Amino acid sequence: MEEQSKLLEAEMKETTETSGGKLSKGEFRSLMLILASVALWYIGYNSITSKYSVYATKILGFDFNLTLIIAQAAAIVSYIPIGIISSKLGRKKTILAGVLILAAAFFMGNFVTPNTPEFIMYPIFILAGIGWATINVNSFPMAVELAKSGNVGKYTGYYYTASMAAQIVAPILSGFLYDIFGMRKIFFAFGTAFVVFSFITMLFVRHGDNKVEKSGSVLEMLDVD
Repeated sequence: MEEQSKLLEAEMKETTETSGGKLSKGEFRSLMLILASVALWYIGYNSITSKYSVYATKILGFDFNLTLIIAQAAAIVSYIPIGIISSKLGRKKTILAGVLILAAAFFMGNFVTPNTPEFIMYPIFILAGIGWATINVNSFPMAVELAKSGNVGKYTGYYYTASMAAQIVAPILSGFLYDIFGMRKIFFAFGTAFVVFSFITMLFVRHGDNKVEKSGSVLEMLDVD
């Protein structure tokens, strides 16, 4: 894993030094921080979604299907409003807000017990869906924003390498900790911790943001003639 990480970083440095595609040290640092953030919040989020069916049925005694559907529906409904908001506030600020929403949702999940009414999970996962949508609408454009002419495909590859690797690592690492400390104690705590870590790395990103648009009508924001 460490060797693959070094190879990826070396390839990225080589790419950024090619003609027409050179990044400054600050831009390269921001790219690495963005990719680290992507990996961290994917580990946090995927550790919850990949094992929630087990946690809900075996630990809480809840039905998991409707909860995950509600989270997905909340994310879908949020995409367009979030896009409008990020054009006004900027991608980085919007992502940080989304990370806080997602972390808050997972943190509240720690206090849900088998004696808690099942419907309490619905607003928690609605928040999680909104937070996740807020992050995803803006994180990919931030990475690609740093790409120079002709390098968009490579930067897309970097983004998906970070996200897919994290989705592979998440259930393995979280499952290892469940075996040691118990799923009840670790499940939401693990997801919360990694999402909080992603907030810290994202906080230091200095490049890849969009130019904030001036205030306009809703029709203008949607590019409606």
